[in-house]
Amino acid sequence: MAKAMDLSVALRSQLERQVSHWQVATAALDDPTSFASPSAWQMLERYLDRAVRESLGRSTERLRVEVLGLRTQLDAARSTPQLLSVARRLQQVRRSYAQVETVVSFYTDAVNTRTNPTLGTHLRALDLLAVASMTTVLGPLGRPVPPVLTYVDKGLGAAILRAGVRLWDGQLSPAAAIKVTRHNLYRPTSLVHETGHQVAHLVRWTPEAGRRLTELLADDPELAMMWRSWTSEVIADVYAFVHCGYAAVAALHDVVANELESVMHLTPGDPHPISYLRVLLGVAMCRTSFGAGPWDELEAAWIATHPLSGAELGVRDLIRRSVGRVRAIAEALLTERFAAFGSQSIVGLVDVQTVAPRALELLAAQSGPSLFTSSHLVRREGLRIVALTGLRIATEPRRSVEHVADFARFAQSLGSPVSIIRAA
Repeated sequence: MAKAMDLSVALRSQLERQVSHWQVATAALDDPTSFASPSAWQMLERYLDRAVRESLGRSTERLRVEVLGLRTQLDAARSTPQLLSVARRLQQVRRSYAQVETVVSFYTDAVNTRTNPTLGTHLRALDLLAVASMTTVLGPLGRPVPPVLTYVDKGLGAAILRAGVRLWDGQLSPAAAIKVTRHNLYRPTSLVHETGHQVAHLVRWTPEAGRRLTELLADDPELAMMWRSWTSEVIADVYAFVHCGYAAVAALHDVVANELESVMHLTPGDPHPISYLRVLLGVAMCRTSFGAGPWDELEAAWIATHPLSGAELGVRDLIRRSVGRVRAIAEALLTERFAAFGSQSIVGLVDVQTVAPRALELLAAQSGPSLFTSSHLVRREGLRIVALTGLRIATEPRRSVEHVADFARFAQSLGSPVSIIRAA
């Protein structure tokens, strides 16, 4: 006759195996190079490398301590109730592991997109451009500028995981992690749209801008409520525009130029404006800042390609009422003095005239081919080079290969270790 099973022995046996498993798994998270190659880590600037590694180290250390506590509790357990308590604690360790693994995987996957040296140098250049686009506003305000980790991924739109937000394991994100889409690697104006989100969060621009839109549209409460719900995305478009000019508008147009139904669609709760209006607002910013230009043709083609008759009846009325207000919205957001900016306007901090088409072509004429390769010029004029090459791609599409090559040479020069060391 078989002996009666000793439940505590059975419990301990199962728990020993599981606790040992999570100890080994946790130890494997300690080495970032086991997830991303050493060569990819070397493509980060020192301050960014340190910020990411230290953050991941804190996450894995907290998990290691948690697992060690579980091991200690198991070793001390003698009775069945004590072992059952260990089993309950084990479930929390499993959840903690999953959270930390998500954080480690996110950052190391982002770093690993730099394994190819050419792409790694390109992304390092985008890191520097993103930081530069925030420094123009945060610097004069005396605010620290967070580090940026750019990474390339599929899809149409960029995205940001802001610095300082809570991650999956409860830690604060050590850097602004910005997804750059592969198709826009060579006209990365969306990068500055995403840094606009980061800046808006740090200086609390969004609530102020939302109140201004509400005041501006107070005579039409339904319109005011709709535009206020779009504030965060609208001001990020403004931020990209003042740094990149028409290039930002043309690039946005090409991303959202979808089927008619998509362009006219209103999604309740979506912070993105109706695409039809978003493009018209970009045109209005160009016209307000620069007068007539290639954006006039873009607007005419946009309206012809996307007739309002294609919108749902209720949405069509909202669009019609908005069309007559986009110029006033553009002027208000560009010129309004906000407390977030120390009672200055965004164009008071960032001179949008430096990215006017004439100013950009003058820069190109004065600098010559060295504009894209000179260590001094690529550091000093980086954002204007983004604006210039983006403008040329938009207005000279048959020469896009040439302009993309110019941007690629610029990015390799800006992101090269030699350029970074010399600037330091």
